[in-house]
Amino acid sequence: MLDPDTTRQDDLRSGRGPWLAGPARPASEELETDIRCDVAIVGGGITGAMVAEHLTAFGHRVVVIDREREGFGSTAASTAMLQWEIDLPLRRLAELYGFDRAADVYRRSFRAVAGLGELVAQLELGAAFIPRDTVYLAAGEVGPRELRDEHILRERAGLPGALLDHATLLDAFGFDRAAALVSPGSAEADPLSLCHALLARAAGRGARLIRDEAVTFESSSQAAAVKLAGGRTVEAGHVVLATGYVMPACVTSDLHRTASSWAIATLPQPPATLWPGPALVWEASQDYIYCRTTSDGRIVLGGEDEKTEDPDLRERLGPQKTKALLGKLKALLPQAEPTLGHAWSGAFGQTSDGLPLIGRVPGQARMLAAYGYGGNGITFSFLASRLLASLIGGVEAPWFQHFAIDRRDPTKP
Repeated sequence: MLDPDTTRQDDLRSGRGPWLAGPARPASEELETDIRCDVAIVGGGITGAMVAEHLTAFGHRVVVIDREREGFGSTAASTAMLQWEIDLPLRRLAELYGFDRAADVYRRSFRAVAGLGELVAQLELGAAFIPRDTVYLAAGEVGPRELRDEHILRERAGLPGALLDHATLLDAFGFDRAAALVSPGSAEADPLSLCHALLARAAGRGARLIRDEAVTFESSSQAAAVKLAGGRTVEAGHVVLATGYVMPACVTSDLHRTASSWAIATLPQPPATLWPGPALVWEASQDYIYCRTTSDGRIVLGGEDEKTEDPDLRERLGPQKTKALLGKLKALLPQAEPTLGHAWSGAFGQTSDGLPLIGRVPGQARMLAAYGYGGNGITFSFLASRLLASLIGGVEAPWFQHFAIDRRDPTKP
């Protein structure tokens, strides 16, 4: 596990993606005295930004603490494919938890993307947020029969989508695969611009951005506190941990592990080389690749995941992973020009059941956390902001247990 005391942004990602900073980030400050607030959020990436925006909309006094530039850690490594489909297909999740619970998770993920779209439009955030379909391609051990079974379960859950055979898929999208599920309701965005726009909105409502490192946490039944490396203390009614994929020692889960993923972005492509839509594309296999386009016509493609959290190894593997991704792009889209504009990699959190860890930190009455997003980073960030705000407001709901940090690992006996 990466050491929270020494890990920096360059350990969480390498290289540079095509994302823009968007609106100017609110100015950070260094504390000269101890302060009090309603909620202290540790982490200024996309999750911290969403939580800050949502809580300030309800009038909470919010402090966001980050030791480095907000949004330039794991958020900058995101490909920002805002899918409601999660890493585990519905049929697999239903095997673990039963159909009713699995379907409820999928529907909530679907509504999270819709809710984020409504928020972006309402606040006029921009951030290159564009609704997209997804194309879920047959690959590896998953063929037309398995996709048909998945489609039947999704229909039963009330989720939209269509099953395309080889000929229809080839004609509609140009992908030479045996079959695919095509579903509406997802989106894409510029993650860095979105993060900064949300922080700017929160700061406009009074949120304070503190540039310092959280070194210790305290939590009782009445209050919580964050002690900073600079010697000051932030006292709060609640503390929210949103530190990307580096979990402090007070947060533990048998379901969680950290891995690495690589991504590339081509130079802008001629329009004729891009698939129609353009939709978000991913494969129905365990080691899948995923791709999208950008507003200026680049193809962003990622994958080649490895079960490593070593930033030095991730850096060394970069050239061969970039070569492999360019090869997979050519195999998927023979007409595409495999020009390299950007190449980067990042650490990301996974869980064995494909669901995030969101909720109260066990044994810490006033501390909450959000981790383990897998391939649904920003979708689950939005869901986390709503769930955590409800808990802070004293509202409980049975479905919160879907994502509880201390839930049992269903993949183990």
